[in-house]
Amino acid sequence: MAERPDGTMLIEDCEAISKALSPVLDVADPIDRAYRLEISSPGLDRPLVRKSDFDRHVGHLVRIEMEIAVDGRKRFRGMLLGTEGETARIRRDDTEAGEATEVLLPIGEMSEAKLVLTDELVAEALRREKAAKREAREARKKERRQERHSRRRPQRPVDTGGD
Repeated sequence: MAERPDGTMLIEDCEAISKALSPVLDVADPIDRAYRLEISSPGLDRPLVRKSDFDRHVGHLVRIEMEIAVDGRKRFRGMLLGTEGETARIRRDDTEAGEATEVLLPIGEMSEAKLVLTDELVAEALRREKAAKREAREARKKERRQERHSRRRPQRPVDTGGD
């Protein structure tokens, strides 16, 4: 799985990674049997693994399962409010009377943490994809302009000093 630092990943990005990585793997030959290289993005309801994953998705609904119970529970669901040190702050949406609505969960003790697919998550992903495509288009335009500009420059004759 791969993604850009901003969380986007286009099909063209997967192709580029595959084309760059395949020859390296062919030379290094780290796998002793036949294999198929497949590059993909983690998807919208992606797993949250690193602290940066939690930081990037503040404001979205998450579902977390803990290896070790926190306040007598292993499963949590709620709005991701951010991180504090190596913990994630969640505003639970399934609290009962007398329970705290916010909880700090140690990231290193999570067995699974995933975004929950919501309309807001889909809309944000579409905005990111559109921006990434626009950025790629602009980069290609700039490259083409630079190529045209370099081809237009007349070559100056070299004076060899002889007649």
